[in-house]
Amino acid sequence: MRIPGNRGFFSVLLVLLGAFSQVPPTFAVPAAKENPGGGKKLELGISEYTDIGNRGEVDNPVTELDKDKQRKFTTDHTRLKELQGPFSSGPEVTRACLECHNTAGHQFVKNKHWTWSYTNPVTGQKLGKSVLINNFCTNARGNEGMCAQCHAGYNMKDSNYDFTNEENIDCLVCHESTGTYYKTPPTKGNKACSVMFEGKKPIDWVKVAQNVRLPARSNCGACHFFGGGGDNVKHGDLSSVLFHPPRDVDVHMSEDGENFACIICHVGEGHEWAGSRYNMIAKDEKEHARPKPGMERETATCESCHGDKPHPFSVKGLKLDDHVDRVACESCHIPAFARGGVATKMDWDWRTAGRLKNGEGYREEGYQQGNGEWRHTYKSIKGSFKYAENVVPEYRWFDGVMEYTTIDTRFDSSRPVEINYFGGDAQDPDSRIWPFKRMHTVQPYDKGNNTLVYMHLWGDDDAAFWGNYDFSKAIEAGMEKNGIPYSGEFGFIDTYSWWPINHMVAPKEQALACDECHAKEGRLKEVKGFYMPGRDAPPWLDVLGLLMVVGSLGGVAGHGLLRFLLARRKN
Repeated sequence: MRIPGNRGFFSVLLVLLGAFSQVPPTFAVPAAKENPGGGKKLELGISEYTDIGNRGEVDNPVTELDKDKQRKFTTDHTRLKELQGPFSSGPEVTRACLECHNTAGHQFVKNKHWTWSYTNPVTGQKLGKSVLINNFCTNARGNEGMCAQCHAGYNMKDSNYDFTNEENIDCLVCHESTGTYYKTPPTKGNKACSVMFEGKKPIDWVKVAQNVRLPARSNCGACHFFGGGGDNVKHGDLSSVLFHPPRDVDVHMSEDGENFACIICHVGEGHEWAGSRYNMIAKDEKEHARPKPGMERETATCESCHGDKPHPFSVKGLKLDDHVDRVACESCHIPAFARGGVATKMDWDWRTAGRLKNGEGYREEGYQQGNGEWRHTYKSIKGSFKYAENVVPEYRWFDGVMEYTTIDTRFDSSRPVEINYFGGDAQDPDSRIWPFKRMHTVQPYDKGNNTLVYMHLWGDDDAAFWGNYDFSKAIEAGMEKNGIPYSGEFGFIDTYSWWPINHMVAPKEQALACDECHAKEGRLKEVKGFYMPGRDAPPWLDVLGLLMVVGSLGGVAGHGLLRFLLARRKN
Protein backbone atom coordinates (compact mmCIF):
# COMPACT_ATOMS: atom_id res chain seq x y z
CA MET A 1 0.00 0.00 0.00
CA ARG A 2 1.25 3.45 -0.85
CA ILE A 3 0.05 7.00 -0.41
CA PRO A 4 -2.22 8.50 -3.12
CA GLY A 5 -1.12 8.01 -6.68
CA ASN A 6 0.29 4.49 -6.64
CA ARG A 7 -1.69 2.37 -9.11
CA GLY A 8 1.23 0.21 -10.16
CA PHE A 9 1.50 -3.34 -11.31
CA PHE A 10 2.16 -4.81 -7.89
CA SER A 11 -0.88 -3.10 -6.34
CA VAL A 12 -3.13 -4.68 -8.93
CA LEU A 13 -1.27 -7.97 -8.56
CA LEU A 14 -2.04 -7.94 -4.85
CA VAL A 15 -5.77 -7.78 -5.58
CA LEU A 16 -5.43 -10.72 -7.94
CA LEU A 17 -3.51 -12.73 -5.38
CA GLY A 18 -6.16 -11.87 -2.81
CA ALA A 19 -8.80 -13.41 -5.03
CA PHE A 20 -6.97 -16.73 -4.77
CA SER A 21 -6.21 -16.42 -1.04
CA GLN A 22 -8.03 -18.42 1.56
CA VAL A 23 -10.52 -16.11 3.21
CA PRO A 24 -10.48 -16.49 7.00
CA PRO A 25 -13.71 -16.76 8.94
CA THR A 26 -15.67 -13.55 9.11
CA PHE A 27 -15.61 -12.04 12.59
CA ALA A 28 -18.88 -10.40 13.55
CA VAL A 29 -20.32 -9.07 16.77
CA PRO A 30 -22.92 -11.60 17.96
CA ALA A 31 -26.26 -10.52 19.33
CA ALA A 32 -26.55 -10.57 23.09
CA LYS A 33 -28.19 -13.70 24.45
CA GLU A 34 -30.99 -13.20 26.92
CA ASN A 35 -30.89 -14.81 30.31
CA PRO A 36 -33.86 -17.18 30.44
CA GLY A 37 -34.19 -16.56 34.16
CA GLY A 38 -34.69 -12.84 33.66
CA GLY A 39 -31.23 -12.11 34.95
CA LYS A 40 -32.39 -10.00 37.88
CA LYS A 41 -31.14 -10.97 41.29
CA LEU A 42 -30.47 -8.95 44.38
CA GLU A 43 -26.90 -7.74 44.81
CA LEU A 44 -26.41 -7.74 48.56
CA GLY A 45 -22.92 -6.37 48.29
CA ILE A 46 -20.16 -5.51 45.84
CA SER A 47 -18.49 -8.77 44.92
CA GLU A 48 -17.17 -8.46 41.36
CA TYR A 49 -13.79 -7.11 42.45
CA THR A 50 -13.00 -10.43 44.10
CA ASP A 51 -12.14 -11.64 40.58
CA ILE A 52 -9.32 -9.12 40.31
CA GLY A 53 -6.17 -10.92 41.31
CA ASN A 54 -7.49 -14.19 39.90
CA ARG A 55 -4.34 -15.83 38.66
CA GLY A 56 -6.00 -18.64 36.76
CA GLU A 57 -4.52 -22.11 36.77
CA VAL A 58 -0.78 -21.71 37.38
CA ASP A 59 1.07 -21.60 34.08
CA ASN A 60 4.64 -22.55 33.26
CA PRO A 61 5.46 -20.36 30.28
CA VAL A 62 8.73 -19.73 28.55
CA THR A 63 10.29 -16.76 30.35
CA GLU A 64 13.78 -16.87 28.88
CA LEU A 65 14.84 -18.76 25.77
CA ASP A 66 17.67 -21.17 25.34
CA LYS A 67 17.93 -24.12 22.97
CA ASP A 68 15.56 -26.15 25.16
CA LYS A 69 13.12 -23.27 25.73
CA GLN A 70 13.48 -23.76 29.47
CA ARG A 71 14.59 -21.46 32.25
CA LYS A 72 17.54 -22.86 34.17
CA PHE A 73 17.17 -21.59 37.72
CA THR A 74 20.28 -21.02 39.80
CA THR A 75 18.67 -20.52 43.21
CA ASP A 76 16.36 -22.74 45.25
CA HIS A 77 14.48 -20.18 47.32
CA THR A 78 13.08 -22.84 49.66
CA ARG A 79 16.59 -23.27 51.08
CA LEU A 80 17.36 -19.61 51.80
CA LYS A 81 17.51 -18.88 55.51
CA GLU A 82 16.07 -15.40 54.93
CA LEU A 83 12.84 -16.99 53.66
CA GLN A 84 12.22 -19.51 56.43
CA GLY A 85 9.91 -17.07 58.20
CA PRO A 86 7.79 -16.68 60.11
CA PHE A 87 6.11 -13.87 58.16
CA SER A 88 2.81 -12.22 58.97
CA SER A 89 2.56 -9.63 56.18
CA GLY A 90 3.70 -8.68 52.70
CA PRO A 91 6.13 -5.96 53.82
CA GLU A 92 7.93 -8.54 56.00
CA VAL A 93 8.47 -10.72 52.93
CA THR A 94 9.69 -7.69 50.96
CA ARG A 95 12.29 -6.90 53.65
CA ALA A 96 13.61 -10.42 53.27
CA CYS A 97 13.71 -10.17 49.48
CA LEU A 98 15.65 -6.89 49.59
CA GLU A 99 18.33 -8.39 51.83
CA CYS A 100 19.61 -10.34 48.82
CA HIS A 101 18.21 -8.31 45.92
CA ASN A 102 19.74 -5.18 47.37
CA THR A 103 19.33 -2.92 44.32
CA ALA A 104 15.85 -4.07 43.28
CA GLY A 105 14.10 -1.59 45.55
CA HIS A 106 16.06 1.38 44.19
CA GLN A 107 15.12 0.31 40.68
CA PHE A 108 11.48 -0.42 41.31
CA VAL A 109 10.56 2.88 42.97
CA LYS A 110 11.15 4.52 39.57
CA ASN A 111 8.76 2.17 37.76
CA LYS A 112 5.27 3.15 36.49
CA HIS A 113 3.75 0.16 38.26
CA TRP A 114 4.87 1.78 41.53
CA THR A 115 4.62 5.52 40.87
CA TRP A 116 1.38 5.43 38.83
CA SER A 117 2.90 8.43 37.11
CA TYR A 118 4.54 9.04 33.73
CA THR A 119 5.49 12.16 31.79
CA ASN A 120 5.16 11.72 28.04
CA PRO A 121 8.48 12.88 26.52
CA VAL A 122 6.75 13.91 23.28
CA THR A 123 3.72 15.86 24.56
CA GLY A 124 4.95 16.76 28.04
CA GLN A 125 1.63 15.60 29.52
CA LYS A 126 1.73 14.11 33.01
CA LEU A 127 -0.05 10.77 32.76
CA GLY A 128 -0.65 7.68 34.86
CA LYS A 129 -3.39 6.41 37.15
CA SER A 130 -2.52 9.00 39.78
CA VAL A 131 -3.84 11.83 37.58
CA LEU A 132 -5.79 10.57 34.59
CA ILE A 133 -9.53 10.20 34.14
CA ASN A 134 -11.05 7.39 32.09
CA ASN A 135 -14.43 6.23 30.82
CA PHE A 136 -14.63 3.05 32.86
CA CYS A 137 -14.69 3.59 36.66
CA THR A 138 -13.68 7.21 35.85
CA ASN A 139 -10.82 7.82 38.31
CA ALA A 140 -8.33 5.94 40.45
CA ARG A 141 -7.26 9.12 42.24
CA GLY A 142 -9.29 9.43 45.42
CA ASN A 143 -10.32 5.77 45.19
CA GLU A 144 -6.94 4.27 45.98
CA GLY A 145 -8.46 2.12 48.71
CA MET A 146 -10.06 -0.06 46.03
CA CYS A 147 -7.88 0.58 42.99
CA ALA A 148 -4.70 -0.26 44.90
CA GLN A 149 -5.55 -3.93 44.52
CA CYS A 150 -3.63 -3.49 41.28
CA HIS A 151 -0.88 -1.29 42.68
CA ALA A 152 2.46 -3.08 42.96
CA GLY A 153 2.77 -2.07 46.57
CA TYR A 154 1.19 -2.37 49.98
CA ASN A 155 -0.85 0.09 52.06
CA MET A 156 -1.76 2.66 49.39
CA LYS A 157 -4.74 4.29 51.08
CA ASP A 158 -4.79 7.68 49.34
CA SER A 159 -2.74 10.05 47.19
CA ASN A 160 -0.45 10.88 50.14
CA TYR A 161 1.28 7.53 49.77
CA ASP A 162 4.98 7.37 50.69
CA PHE A 163 6.64 6.38 47.41
CA THR A 164 10.09 6.32 49.02
CA ASN A 165 9.33 3.41 51.38
CA GLU A 166 10.83 0.40 49.59
CA GLU A 167 9.47 -2.02 52.19
CA ASN A 168 5.98 -1.37 50.82
CA ILE A 169 6.96 -2.75 47.38
CA ASP A 170 4.93 -5.86 46.58
CA CYS A 171 7.46 -8.36 45.22
CA LEU A 172 5.00 -11.25 45.34
CA VAL A 173 2.38 -9.84 42.99
CA CYS A 174 4.85 -10.19 40.11
CA HIS A 175 6.96 -13.15 41.25
CA GLU A 176 4.81 -15.55 43.31
CA SER A 177 4.10 -18.88 41.57
CA THR A 178 1.72 -20.92 43.76
CA GLY A 179 -1.46 -19.19 42.60
CA THR A 180 -2.59 -18.76 46.22
CA TYR A 181 -1.49 -15.16 46.71
CA TYR A 182 -4.10 -12.39 46.55
CA LYS A 183 -4.56 -8.76 47.55
CA THR A 184 -7.34 -7.05 49.44
CA PRO A 185 -8.21 -3.33 49.65
CA PRO A 186 -6.11 -1.46 52.22
CA THR A 187 -9.15 0.53 53.39
CA LYS A 188 -12.77 -0.32 54.11
CA GLY A 189 -15.74 0.33 51.90
CA ASN A 190 -19.16 0.93 53.31
CA LYS A 191 -22.02 -1.50 53.95
CA ALA A 192 -22.53 -2.32 50.27
CA CYS A 193 -18.92 -3.56 50.07
CA SER A 194 -18.89 -5.60 53.28
CA VAL A 195 -19.06 -9.04 51.66
CA MET A 196 -15.92 -8.66 49.58
CA PHE A 197 -13.27 -11.35 50.01
CA GLU A 198 -15.26 -13.29 52.59
CA GLY A 199 -14.24 -16.94 52.86
CA LYS A 200 -10.74 -16.62 51.36
CA LYS A 201 -8.06 -18.79 52.95
CA PRO A 202 -5.29 -16.93 54.81
CA ILE A 203 -2.11 -16.46 52.80
CA ASP A 204 0.73 -18.84 53.70
CA TRP A 205 3.43 -16.18 53.60
CA VAL A 206 6.35 -18.60 53.91
CA LYS A 207 5.05 -20.75 51.07
CA VAL A 208 4.52 -17.86 48.66
CA ALA A 209 7.86 -16.27 49.60
CA GLN A 210 9.74 -19.47 48.86
CA ASN A 211 8.00 -20.09 45.55
CA VAL A 212 9.04 -17.15 43.39
CA ARG A 213 10.09 -16.96 39.74
CA LEU A 214 10.25 -14.61 36.80
CA PRO A 215 6.77 -13.17 36.08
CA ALA A 216 4.44 -15.55 34.24
CA ARG A 217 1.16 -14.84 32.46
CA SER A 218 -0.66 -15.57 35.70
CA ASN A 219 1.26 -12.77 37.42
CA CYS A 220 0.81 -10.06 34.80
CA GLY A 221 -2.73 -11.10 33.94
CA ALA A 222 -3.92 -10.95 37.54
CA CYS A 223 -4.15 -7.18 37.06
CA HIS A 224 -3.91 -6.50 33.34
CA PHE A 225 -6.63 -8.96 32.29
CA PHE A 226 -9.06 -7.43 34.81
CA GLY A 227 -8.46 -3.70 34.26
CA GLY A 228 -11.55 -1.49 34.31
CA GLY A 229 -13.34 -3.60 36.91
CA GLY A 230 -13.70 -7.03 35.30
CA ASP A 231 -12.46 -9.67 32.89
CA ASN A 232 -11.47 -8.11 29.53
CA VAL A 233 -13.48 -4.97 30.32
CA LYS A 234 -10.92 -2.41 29.25
CA HIS A 235 -8.47 -3.39 26.50
CA GLY A 236 -10.51 -5.93 24.57
CA ASP A 237 -7.41 -7.98 23.71
CA LEU A 238 -6.40 -8.88 27.28
CA SER A 239 -8.64 -11.42 29.00
CA SER A 240 -8.48 -14.44 31.28
CA VAL A 241 -8.43 -16.69 28.21
CA LEU A 242 -4.77 -15.65 27.83
CA PHE A 243 -3.82 -17.52 31.01
CA HIS A 244 -4.00 -20.63 28.80
CA PRO A 245 -5.05 -19.53 25.32
CA PRO A 246 -5.79 -21.88 22.44
CA ARG A 247 -3.40 -21.46 19.52
CA ASP A 248 -6.05 -19.78 17.36
CA VAL A 249 -6.55 -17.10 20.03
CA ASP A 250 -2.89 -16.19 20.56
CA VAL A 251 -0.20 -18.06 18.68
CA HIS A 252 2.59 -16.58 20.82
CA MET A 253 1.11 -17.24 24.28
CA SER A 254 -0.56 -20.59 23.67
CA GLU A 255 1.08 -23.71 25.09
CA ASP A 256 0.35 -25.24 21.69
CA GLY A 257 2.18 -22.33 20.07
CA GLU A 258 5.25 -20.60 21.51
CA ASN A 259 4.08 -20.65 25.17
CA PHE A 260 5.52 -17.18 25.77
CA ALA A 261 5.23 -15.31 29.03
CA CYS A 262 4.46 -11.61 28.76
CA ILE A 263 8.07 -10.72 29.54
CA ILE A 264 9.29 -12.45 26.37
CA CYS A 265 8.13 -9.37 24.43
CA HIS A 266 7.93 -6.88 27.32
CA VAL A 267 11.52 -7.53 28.29
CA GLY A 268 12.52 -6.08 31.64
CA GLU A 269 15.91 -4.69 32.56
CA GLY A 270 16.37 -3.13 35.97
CA HIS A 271 12.62 -3.37 36.63
CA GLU A 272 11.75 -1.33 33.56
CA TRP A 273 9.74 -3.01 30.81
CA ALA A 274 9.67 -2.41 27.07
CA GLY A 275 6.33 -1.21 25.75
CA SER A 276 3.99 1.55 26.89
CA ARG A 277 0.37 2.52 26.22
CA TYR A 278 1.27 6.13 26.93
CA ASN A 279 4.19 6.41 24.51
CA MET A 280 3.71 3.87 21.76
CA ILE A 281 5.89 3.13 18.78
CA ALA A 282 3.53 3.12 15.82
CA LYS A 283 6.32 2.46 13.34
CA ASP A 284 9.55 0.87 14.50
CA GLU A 285 12.34 1.91 12.16
CA LYS A 286 15.30 1.00 14.34
CA GLU A 287 17.90 -1.33 12.92
CA HIS A 288 17.21 -4.41 15.01
CA ALA A 289 19.63 -7.27 15.37
CA ARG A 290 16.50 -9.43 15.65
CA PRO A 291 17.45 -11.03 18.97
CA LYS A 292 15.67 -14.14 20.12
CA PRO A 293 12.42 -13.50 21.99
CA GLY A 294 13.16 -12.80 25.62
CA MET A 295 16.57 -11.28 24.95
CA GLU A 296 17.27 -7.65 25.74
CA ARG A 297 15.61 -5.10 23.45
CA GLU A 298 14.47 -1.50 23.74
CA THR A 299 11.05 -1.95 22.17
CA ALA A 300 8.14 -4.40 22.36
CA THR A 301 7.20 -4.21 18.69
CA CYS A 302 6.61 -6.91 16.09
CA GLU A 303 9.60 -5.59 14.13
CA SER A 304 11.96 -6.04 17.10
CA CYS A 305 11.70 -9.81 16.53
CA HIS A 306 10.41 -10.24 12.99
CA GLY A 307 12.12 -7.31 11.25
CA ASP A 308 10.48 -5.12 8.61
CA LYS A 309 10.43 -7.84 5.93
CA PRO A 310 8.79 -10.74 7.75
CA HIS A 311 7.09 -12.58 4.89
CA PRO A 312 8.53 -15.52 2.88
CA PHE A 313 10.33 -14.64 -0.33
CA SER A 314 7.79 -14.84 -3.16
CA VAL A 315 5.84 -12.48 -5.38
CA LYS A 316 3.10 -12.29 -2.77
CA GLY A 317 5.60 -12.08 0.08
CA LEU A 318 7.35 -9.14 -1.56
CA LYS A 319 4.09 -7.26 -1.89
CA LEU A 320 3.05 -8.04 1.67
CA ASP A 321 6.43 -6.75 2.87
CA ASP A 322 5.70 -3.60 0.90
CA HIS A 323 2.71 -3.01 3.22
CA VAL A 324 4.78 -2.98 6.41
CA ASP A 325 5.78 0.68 6.15
CA ARG A 326 2.12 1.82 6.05
CA VAL A 327 0.15 -0.93 7.79
CA ALA A 328 0.78 -2.14 11.35
CA CYS A 329 1.37 -5.88 11.59
CA GLU A 330 -1.53 -6.07 14.05
CA SER A 331 -3.98 -4.82 11.41
CA CYS A 332 -3.63 -8.04 9.40
CA HIS A 333 -2.65 -10.53 12.08
CA ILE A 334 -5.30 -9.72 14.70
CA PRO A 335 -8.51 -10.24 12.71
CA ALA A 336 -10.72 -9.57 15.74
CA PHE A 337 -10.41 -8.93 19.46
CA ALA A 338 -12.35 -10.34 22.43
CA ARG A 339 -11.82 -13.83 21.01
CA GLY A 340 -11.80 -17.08 22.93
CA GLY A 341 -15.17 -16.79 24.66
CA VAL A 342 -14.61 -13.76 26.91
CA ALA A 343 -16.56 -10.63 25.93
CA THR A 344 -15.36 -7.06 26.24
CA LYS A 345 -17.35 -4.05 27.38
CA MET A 346 -18.15 -1.68 24.50
CA ASP A 347 -20.71 0.67 26.03
CA TRP A 348 -21.23 1.98 29.58
CA ASP A 349 -24.04 4.29 30.71
CA TRP A 350 -23.59 5.82 34.17
CA ARG A 351 -26.96 7.61 33.98
CA THR A 352 -28.86 4.52 35.10
CA ALA A 353 -26.68 3.88 38.16
CA GLY A 354 -28.27 4.15 41.59
CA ARG A 355 -31.47 2.17 41.07
CA LEU A 356 -32.46 0.19 44.14
CA LYS A 357 -34.65 -2.77 45.03
CA ASN A 358 -36.00 -2.82 48.57
CA GLY A 359 -33.45 -0.17 49.46
CA GLU A 360 -30.51 -2.25 48.23
CA GLY A 361 -28.31 -2.11 45.18
CA TYR A 362 -28.61 -4.98 42.74
CA ARG A 363 -27.28 -6.36 39.46
CA GLU A 364 -28.74 -7.98 36.36
CA GLU A 365 -27.13 -10.66 34.23
CA GLY A 366 -28.18 -10.16 30.64
CA TYR A 367 -25.36 -11.36 28.36
CA GLN A 368 -24.02 -14.88 28.06
CA GLN A 369 -20.56 -14.90 26.55
CA GLY A 370 -18.99 -17.60 24.42
CA ASN A 371 -17.52 -19.61 27.30
CA GLY A 372 -21.00 -19.92 28.84
CA GLU A 373 -20.53 -17.42 31.66
CA TRP A 374 -23.04 -14.62 32.23
CA ARG A 375 -21.99 -10.96 32.29
CA HIS A 376 -23.75 -8.22 34.18
CA THR A 377 -25.59 -5.74 32.00
CA TYR A 378 -26.69 -3.61 34.95
CA LYS A 379 -25.21 -2.76 38.35
CA SER A 380 -26.52 -0.18 40.76
CA ILE A 381 -22.96 0.93 41.48
CA LYS A 382 -22.07 1.56 37.81
CA GLY A 383 -25.09 1.67 35.50
CA SER A 384 -25.80 -0.21 32.27
CA PHE A 385 -23.38 -2.06 29.97
CA LYS A 386 -23.20 -3.62 26.52
CA TYR A 387 -20.72 -6.33 25.54
CA ALA A 388 -19.39 -7.86 22.33
CA GLU A 389 -17.13 -10.71 21.21
CA ASN A 390 -15.07 -11.40 18.09
CA VAL A 391 -15.12 -7.68 17.40
CA VAL A 392 -13.74 -6.31 14.14
CA PRO A 393 -11.49 -3.39 15.12
CA GLU A 394 -11.80 0.23 14.07
CA TYR A 395 -8.91 1.20 11.79
CA ARG A 396 -7.20 4.60 11.80
CA TRP A 397 -3.93 6.25 10.82
CA PHE A 398 -1.79 6.41 13.98
CA ASP A 399 1.54 8.11 14.59
CA GLY A 400 2.05 6.72 18.11
CA VAL A 401 1.41 10.01 19.93
CA MET A 402 -1.55 9.93 22.31
CA GLU A 403 -2.94 13.03 24.01
CA TYR A 404 -5.37 12.81 26.90
CA THR A 405 -8.30 14.78 28.25
CA THR A 406 -7.38 15.46 31.87
CA ILE A 407 -9.42 16.65 34.82
CA ASP A 408 -8.65 20.31 34.05
CA THR A 409 -9.33 20.10 30.29
CA ARG A 410 -12.23 22.38 29.27
CA PHE A 411 -14.30 21.18 26.32
CA ASP A 412 -17.32 22.01 24.21
CA SER A 413 -20.15 20.16 25.99
CA SER A 414 -22.28 20.12 22.83
CA ARG A 415 -19.93 17.51 21.36
CA PRO A 416 -18.69 14.11 22.60
CA VAL A 417 -15.42 14.15 24.54
CA GLU A 418 -12.42 12.17 23.34
CA ILE A 419 -10.80 10.77 26.48
CA ASN A 420 -7.69 10.16 24.41
CA TYR A 421 -6.99 11.14 20.85
CA PHE A 422 -4.12 10.80 18.42
CA GLY A 423 -2.62 12.05 15.20
CA GLY A 424 -1.65 10.41 11.95
CA ASP A 425 -2.53 10.54 8.26
CA ALA A 426 -1.60 9.04 4.93
CA GLN A 427 0.88 11.81 4.11
CA ASP A 428 2.81 11.30 7.38
CA PRO A 429 5.63 8.77 6.79
CA ASP A 430 5.66 7.96 10.54
CA SER A 431 2.00 6.88 10.55
CA ARG A 432 0.59 3.45 9.89
CA ILE A 433 -2.92 2.02 9.80
CA TRP A 434 -3.66 0.53 13.24
CA PRO A 435 -6.53 -1.48 14.76
CA PHE A 436 -8.38 -0.03 17.77
CA LYS A 437 -11.12 -0.78 20.24
CA ARG A 438 -13.36 2.28 20.58
CA MET A 439 -15.09 2.47 23.97
CA HIS A 440 -18.25 4.57 24.44
CA THR A 441 -19.42 5.80 27.82
CA VAL A 442 -21.99 8.29 29.11
CA GLN A 443 -20.42 9.69 32.27
CA PRO A 444 -20.76 12.65 34.64
CA TYR A 445 -19.20 16.05 33.97
CA ASP A 446 -19.18 19.51 35.54
CA LYS A 447 -21.83 21.50 33.67
CA GLY A 448 -20.62 24.84 35.00
CA ASN A 449 -16.94 24.41 34.14
CA ASN A 450 -17.24 21.99 31.19
CA THR A 451 -14.71 19.56 32.64
CA LEU A 452 -14.90 15.93 33.61
CA VAL A 453 -15.19 15.07 37.30
CA TYR A 454 -13.61 12.88 39.93
CA MET A 455 -16.13 10.77 41.84
CA HIS A 456 -15.70 9.51 45.38
CA LEU A 457 -16.67 5.89 44.78
CA TRP A 458 -14.99 3.85 47.50
CA GLY A 459 -15.00 4.60 51.19
CA ASP A 460 -16.67 4.01 54.55
CA ASP A 461 -18.65 7.25 54.62
CA ASP A 462 -21.99 8.61 53.44
CA ALA A 463 -20.50 10.35 50.37
CA ALA A 464 -19.09 7.19 48.73
CA PHE A 465 -21.20 6.35 45.67
CA TRP A 466 -20.65 2.62 46.11
CA GLY A 467 -23.09 2.51 48.98
CA ASN A 468 -25.12 5.72 48.94
CA TYR A 469 -25.76 5.90 45.15
CA ASP A 470 -25.85 9.70 45.27
CA PHE A 471 -24.02 11.34 42.34
CA SER A 472 -24.26 14.81 43.86
CA LYS A 473 -22.49 13.85 47.09
CA ALA A 474 -19.95 11.58 45.37
CA ILE A 475 -18.88 14.22 42.83
CA GLU A 476 -18.72 17.05 45.36
CA ALA A 477 -16.58 14.91 47.70
CA GLY A 478 -14.34 13.67 44.86
CA MET A 479 -13.61 17.17 43.59
CA GLU A 480 -13.14 18.73 47.03
CA LYS A 481 -10.89 15.92 48.24
CA ASN A 482 -8.52 16.53 45.31
CA GLY A 483 -8.68 20.34 45.37
CA ILE A 484 -10.43 20.69 42.01
CA PRO A 485 -12.88 23.56 41.29
CA TYR A 486 -16.49 22.38 41.01
CA SER A 487 -19.51 24.43 39.96
CA GLY A 488 -21.90 22.32 42.00
CA GLU A 489 -23.92 21.27 38.95
CA PHE A 490 -23.32 18.03 37.10
CA GLY A 491 -24.69 16.47 33.93
CA PHE A 492 -23.81 13.55 31.65
CA ILE A 493 -21.82 13.57 28.44
CA ASP A 494 -20.79 11.06 25.75
CA THR A 495 -17.12 10.10 25.87
CA TYR A 496 -14.93 7.86 23.72
CA SER A 497 -11.59 6.23 24.37
CA TRP A 498 -9.32 4.47 21.88
CA TRP A 499 -7.35 1.32 22.76
CA PRO A 500 -4.71 0.08 20.28
CA ILE A 501 -4.98 -3.67 19.74
CA ASN A 502 -1.71 -5.58 20.23
CA HIS A 503 -2.56 -9.00 21.66
CA MET A 504 -4.49 -12.08 20.47
CA VAL A 505 -2.24 -12.54 17.44
CA ALA A 506 -3.77 -15.28 15.28
CA PRO A 507 -1.79 -18.00 13.48
CA LYS A 508 -0.52 -16.90 10.07
CA GLU A 509 -3.10 -19.01 8.27
CA GLN A 510 -5.81 -16.86 9.89
CA ALA A 511 -4.29 -13.52 8.83
CA LEU A 512 -6.60 -11.34 6.78
CA ALA A 513 -6.94 -12.18 3.12
CA CYS A 514 -6.26 -9.34 0.68
CA ASP A 515 -9.91 -8.84 -0.25
CA GLU A 516 -10.84 -8.23 3.41
CA CYS A 517 -9.48 -4.72 2.85
CA HIS A 518 -9.26 -4.36 -0.92
CA ALA A 519 -13.03 -4.20 -1.40
CA LYS A 520 -15.68 -1.51 -1.68
CA GLU A 521 -17.06 -2.39 1.76
CA GLY A 522 -13.83 -3.75 3.19
CA ARG A 523 -12.35 -3.15 6.61
CA LEU A 524 -10.56 0.03 5.54
CA LYS A 525 -13.52 1.75 3.93
CA GLU A 526 -13.39 4.53 6.56
CA VAL A 527 -9.61 5.07 6.37
CA LYS A 528 -9.11 8.07 4.09
CA GLY A 529 -6.31 9.92 2.38
CA PHE A 530 -4.94 7.34 -0.05
CA TYR A 531 -5.86 5.30 -3.10
CA MET A 532 -6.44 1.58 -2.59
CA PRO A 533 -7.05 -0.87 -5.46
CA GLY A 534 -10.27 -2.79 -5.12
CA ARG A 535 -11.81 -0.09 -2.94
CA ASP A 536 -11.42 3.19 -4.79
CA ALA A 537 -11.05 2.29 -8.45
CA PRO A 538 -13.97 2.24 -10.92
CA PRO A 539 -14.77 -1.35 -12.00
CA TRP A 540 -13.28 -0.89 -15.47
CA LEU A 541 -9.89 0.00 -13.98
CA ASP A 542 -9.83 -3.13 -11.84
CA VAL A 543 -10.77 -5.23 -14.87
CA LEU A 544 -8.05 -3.56 -16.93
CA GLY A 545 -5.51 -4.18 -14.19
CA LEU A 546 -6.58 -7.80 -13.93
CA LEU A 547 -6.21 -8.27 -17.69
CA MET A 548 -2.75 -6.69 -17.53
CA VAL A 549 -1.71 -9.09 -14.78
CA VAL A 550 -3.11 -12.13 -16.58
CA GLY A 551 -1.49 -10.98 -19.81
CA SER A 552 1.85 -10.41 -18.11
CA LEU A 553 1.77 -13.81 -16.41
CA GLY A 554 0.71 -15.41 -19.68
CA GLY A 555 3.54 -13.69 -21.51
CA VAL A 556 6.09 -14.89 -18.95
CA ALA A 557 4.70 -18.45 -19.07
CA GLY A 558 4.64 -18.42 -22.90
CA HIS A 559 8.18 -17.13 -23.08
CA GLY A 560 9.36 -19.85 -20.73
CA LEU A 561 7.54 -22.55 -22.70
CA LEU A 562 9.03 -21.28 -25.98
CA ARG A 563 12.56 -21.37 -24.59
CA PHE A 564 11.96 -24.90 -23.28
CA LEU A 565 10.73 -26.13 -26.69
CA LEU A 566 13.62 -24.47 -28.54
CA ALA A 567 16.13 -25.99 -26.15
CA ARG A 568 14.70 -29.48 -26.72
CA ARG A 569 14.74 -28.95 -30.49
CA LYS A 570 18.37 -27.90 -30.40
CA ASN A 571 19.29 -31.01 -28.40
